[in-house]
Amino acid sequence: MQYSQIEILGTVFFFLAVIHTFLVGRFTHWAHHYPKHSMRHGILHLFGEIEVVFAIWAAAFMALFIALQGWQEAINYQTSLNFTEPFFIFVIMVLCSTRPILTAARQGIQFVSSLIQKTFKTPAVHTDLAVILVLGPLAGSFITEPAAMTVTAFMLNATLQKESKNLIYALLAVLFVNVSIGGALTPFAAPPILMVASKWNWDFAFVFSNLGWKSAIAVVINSLGLIFFFRREFAQSCITLKEVETRLQGGQAKTPAGVILLHLVFLAMVVITGHYQNAFLGIFLLFLGVATVTKAYQDNLRLKESLLVAMFLGGIIQFGAFQKWWLAPLLSSLNDLFLFSGAVALTAITDNAALTYLGSQVESLSDSSKYALVAGAIAGGGLTIIANAPNAAGYNILSNKFPKGLSPLHLLAAALAPTAVAVFCLWIL
Repeated sequence: MQYSQIEILGTVFFFLAVIHTFLVGRFTHWAHHYPKHSMRHGILHLFGEIEVVFAIWAAAFMALFIALQGWQEAINYQTSLNFTEPFFIFVIMVLCSTRPILTAARQGIQFVSSLIQKTFKTPAVHTDLAVILVLGPLAGSFITEPAAMTVTAFMLNATLQKESKNLIYALLAVLFVNVSIGGALTPFAAPPILMVASKWNWDFAFVFSNLGWKSAIAVVINSLGLIFFFRREFAQSCITLKEVETRLQGGQAKTPAGVILLHLVFLAMVVITGHYQNAFLGIFLLFLGVATVTKAYQDNLRLKESLLVAMFLGGIIQFGAFQKWWLAPLLSSLNDLFLFSGAVALTAITDNAALTYLGSQVESLSDSSKYALVAGAIAGGGLTIIANAPNAAGYNILSNKFPKGLSPLHLLAAALAPTAVAVFCLWIL
């Protein structure tokens, strides 16, 4: 097989970006050696922001692309890319982080949690956390994984008042794994499944019967296991959703039901049009006007944070086409077990949706190999921040819990246990 120079360079720059993600903590540490407002501090601090890593390397690669192949070729390549997913995640993050949407989510989770507490006499804090970690990710099968990640991460951020290093990494790992597999109840919500569902004729019944119920079991096991092993830390570090609601109501105007309903309608419209960029961006522009009118019931819109996450995903997409030359032959050469295991491992260094998309281009895959590829891709979606597109959104929301920045190695270590549960459920059950 012949590989072009630009394909090899695309792979080299991609892996340099992957390596950079594991070094962001070092860049942040080095930045502190220089005066806060100096240029060196600013540059090193920028290199320590995990959301901009792929954008930086993508910009460097495109500059080299232009130098080697010319401006027109670079423009042609850019226009061939599909940035619908980054735009969608930007819109859904802004929308789901609004006060009315979060209020509706908290009240719904609190209602379910209260029923469980009254029925089984379970502790309030632990029950709230269990319901958040189970229902939040599973809701991703209907409201999409990015929306589920945003809402769930915000609720966890509100309940967690103090944390240890081990606790916060374990919590983030379970959140990432649960969201990655929690969208597998339907064929339209999890990006790795969405990429192949139409081409392989995977309908709702097929996805739920082969992936969905197994994923739901894994979500429950991961959530209850986390709460059991860290039950004392959670009891000392968290407050209940009822307490969160009480504190918020003390300093905010009560959000009218009509405003909440209007925001839920906008959320539904964005989810329904999620595959049509022009449509959901138009709806979002209309929503910005509504947000201005209802500003008495709004917090500051998370535009900057959402743009950073979108930029992170856009950077990954820049490199996607240049990984086909080595990924497609590799995937087609593996038997089912090795394909499943390989997909879990490869997901740690490349977005799982890109992995399944490339797999869908391999015409020789059997039905069992198709299952192995997709199951492995969603099982490994919590190993790193780049493994699953919504992970960047979850980390961005919880980044205040990581004063020294995220350590990818610590996240990888913490994610091994919940990933093993997902692997067992998706391969053995």
